[in-house]
Amino acid sequence: MRLVFIAMMAVLMVGQAAAEDALSGARLHEDVARYASFGLHRFGSAGDRATADWIAGELSAAGFAISFQPVVLGRQYVVEQASAEAGGRTIEATPFWWPPEDRASFQLSAPLARDGDVAGKILWVELPFDRGAYLGPAHRAAIAAAAAKKPAAILLMIGNPADDRFAYNVTQEDAPWPVPVIVVGGSSRATFERALASGAPVSFDVKGHYERDVAGRNVVAETGAGRGPTIVVSTPMTGWYSCVCERGPGIANFLALARTIAAEKWPAHFVFIATAGHEIGHGGMELFLKHGAPAPKDTLAWIHFGSSNACYGFAEGARTDRPEQERYLVLSKSAVALTDEAFAGVEARRLVTEKQAVGELRDVHAAGYANFLGMAGRHRTFHTPSDDLGATGPEILAPVARAFVDAARKIVERGDAAFR
Repeated sequence: MRLVFIAMMAVLMVGQAAAEDALSGARLHEDVARYASFGLHRFGSAGDRATADWIAGELSAAGFAISFQPVVLGRQYVVEQASAEAGGRTIEATPFWWPPEDRASFQLSAPLARDGDVAGKILWVELPFDRGAYLGPAHRAAIAAAAAKKPAAILLMIGNPADDRFAYNVTQEDAPWPVPVIVVGGSSRATFERALASGAPVSFDVKGHYERDVAGRNVVAETGAGRGPTIVVSTPMTGWYSCVCERGPGIANFLALARTIAAEKWPAHFVFIATAGHEIGHGGMELFLKHGAPAPKDTLAWIHFGSSNACYGFAEGARTDRPEQERYLVLSKSAVALTDEAFAGVEARRLVTEKQAVGELRDVHAAGYANFLGMAGRHRTFHTPSDDLGATGPEILAPVARAFVDAARKIVERGDAAFR
């Protein structure tokens, strides 16, 4: 009997050590770096495919049963190369989704204008910094009004703290713009102001193409089937550019929770879902909610790792050691007490949702899941090509991962009582 007890204690200690390693800042940062290594994470890209394979491999190694859920979205635009040239300077650019289908690739040289008769010219338009992530009615109205003036194309700057090329999330239903809209960063403003003042032409060189019925995959991982109501854990995998601090910390937290559950052998049924297609219509989450997700009545809780949940803040242009202030705990009213307890040491604003959530949690909430909690936000280089590994670090990742594990553990231990 004593030998059995010693063996059991040895197994427990090994599990606890593995769980502790999974929650170390170094391990979390290693996962973010691995995600960053795949490069562009746009839906349907090589980086998207590599990310899904990697996450599936990590969850399989932890002991989860893995399946891939095919996600097919009706269209995706693929950029091969895009630039703007003015005054002998070539500037990287990004077409604004969705480009006109007959000008997926094009070259154009024309004078730059801000007002007056802009027919046949390139019209310079600016959208102010609005802290949003999704293309909305005001953005559409501004571009439509500009296109109605019959320019040959639109040069677009979108305000953001990084002064870089910003992208808004779009849907599959959004119509293509009537003229090409090309996004450049605000850091290049002086170049275009000189071209405007001198009357020198601005040139666009864009190579791209549309693809139809574009294939991607959700990664679904399960453990503990039959052990009571289900706890669902989700995170998006895709985005506009490298998305290192937008997506990376959430994916690292997601993997850390899975490894902890497996190492400590939690007595509960978990379904982990990593979704594809976030930036062009939430396609992966939409599909999973319709086909694959447990019914709301069979789901004890939904935990979501959203955007920018462990990124450094900036002050006066310099990175600080503190987290970005625009970070929110998004939760159902039923999860307030639990979240206050588990996240007491995590700096984040509370967003208690009764009518509408944010990000992919809005889809979860709309589908009728009563108990949910997640974290989402934005950071300085959010939705821009500048989003890199310097935006996060081990010491800022670990507290968030530990808080989510604490919350999930309390849900397992308390069951329904966790939401009373």
